[in-house]
Amino acid sequence: MNEDARLIPVWSMVAAGIAFAVVEYYWWVVVPAQRHHPPPPLGLRIYFDLSWGLLAALYFLMIGYVSKDAPRRSMSTRFWIIICALPGGIGAVLYFLLRLPITSLCASCGTHVQNEFHFCPQCCYQLTASCGNCFRSVRITDQFCTRCGHELAEDHMPARLRAIAD
Repeated sequence: MNEDARLIPVWSMVAAGIAFAVVEYYWWVVVPAQRHHPPPPLGLRIYFDLSWGLLAALYFLMIGYVSKDAPRRSMSTRFWIIICALPGGIGAVLYFLLRLPITSLCASCGTHVQNEFHFCPQCCYQLTASCGNCFRSVRITDQFCTRCGHELAEDHMPARLRAIAD
């Protein structure tokens, strides 16, 4: 199971199962019981049953996903759940278009920082290894920068960033 699938909470999976079951009930019990019109053909009923059931289940799974993903990105959970609850799925599209990058915590001061930051903007703590010449990301095992060829040993990176290289 990948990391994103683990973000879907159990309550959301249960709600998705219930929504799917309610749609099944509607198409197989309620619709045939209505005698106002002739029943739709079986193939059409199966198509509508499955497509609407999956859409209803996906709706609840999406709201559950947003409830866990938005805090990882330092976004307002309540706001985005309300936006994703908009009918028509436009809220989910907006969420995926506008969501922020995943953040992590600075080990020194606890500030939320984006994963691509090299230094904490609050305390100047070095978060990742970077070239001292062009300031691009480098692996802690690199001896030279892959962008500019600068010798990384001259940069005096903190020991915690050199730990694996030693």
